[in-house]
Amino acid sequence: MIYFDNSATTKIDPAVLATYDAISNNFFGNPSSLHAVGTKANDMLQSARGQIAELIGAAPDEIFFTSGGTEGDNWIIKGTAIEKREFGNHLITTAIEHPAVINTMKQLEKLGFKVTYLPVDKDGFIDPQMLANAITDQTILVSTMVVNNEIGAIQPIHEIAKVLADHPTIHFHVDAVQAVGKGLRDLIREPRVDFATFSGHKFHAPRGTGFIYVKRGRKIAPLLTGGGQENDWRSGTENTPAIGAMAKALRLLLTNEDANVAKQEAVRERIITHLQQYPDVTIFSPISNRFAPHILCFALPGVRGETIVHAFEDHDIYISTTSACSSKKGTESSTLKAMQVPERIATSAVRVSLDEHNTLAEADTFNQVFDELYKKFAKLRTSVAAAR
Repeated sequence: MIYFDNSATTKIDPAVLATYDAISNNFFGNPSSLHAVGTKANDMLQSARGQIAELIGAAPDEIFFTSGGTEGDNWIIKGTAIEKREFGNHLITTAIEHPAVINTMKQLEKLGFKVTYLPVDKDGFIDPQMLANAITDQTILVSTMVVNNEIGAIQPIHEIAKVLADHPTIHFHVDAVQAVGKGLRDLIREPRVDFATFSGHKFHAPRGTGFIYVKRGRKIAPLLTGGGQENDWRSGTENTPAIGAMAKALRLLLTNEDANVAKQEAVRERIITHLQQYPDVTIFSPISNRFAPHILCFALPGVRGETIVHAFEDHDIYISTTSACSSKKGTESSTLKAMQVPERIATSAVRVSLDEHNTLAEADTFNQVFDELYKKFAKLRTSVAAAR
């Protein structure tokens, strides 16, 4: 099997699974319990928090555990809206965000908040000047992803930070779900960034794990109230085994990060270079330092994306349409739509997404299979054209 769908989810690392098992057996108490078993579990929990903080260059009290990226995005956006509603009701995001951000913003609009959705250019990037022009005296939050999950475009975080330098009261949130471990630490930890979202299952941790970074001094309202866990910011009994395993996964991910990124870049380049031989293949993720090392989006116009996905699946190669969260809906990519890509091309788009375990040999196999499928699809495209 060749697994090229790592932006959807990653396989849990065996060492991480072993850590989960060990913590489950040896630290099974409730961290909030007063007795020794609970204290032991809490010590493990705080150790994981400290390790994650050190790995991303934060303080332990700036790390809060969640169930994943969706909760993190919801919490930061809604938590800002609730906390700062007396100061303003305007939020700014982009037209290419993950549904966890877009749908949260839409929900807030129904509650009376105003949202600006910044457009992107034909390559998938926002214009920081348009952001500057969109800011009003009612703006309380700017939220943008670091890496687009569909085409891999790296947004201009430093330039956005410069715009926001003159607006210190506006919360600046970045969705770092697709950026962690990809050599983009300077963007994730840009000093002006107030909040960042992370999801464990994107880096070989158990599903249902995640954390957010909250800059010391910034405040958001809790979404989950109850027993007062996470410093009364996120109630609910902590999943200590999964959190400890996530800390282990993050440490493994960031070990030899530069070398791992180089491997992914090489695999991605091998595939792109091969696809470029076909003039009718549209590549949305070119070889460029403006794009992440692990995501490649391309289209073969005339063949729907789901058809391409299943054709590769027949060869035991697993890719996806542009977003796992919307792939089963059969709709065109929201990012490509925002880039004003014609629907007939956008609905043909597929995504290859890599991790540090993928190899050049796998890329070569992918390219060989693509050659076979291209010939097969050529007949399909001809017949479809003739029917029209």
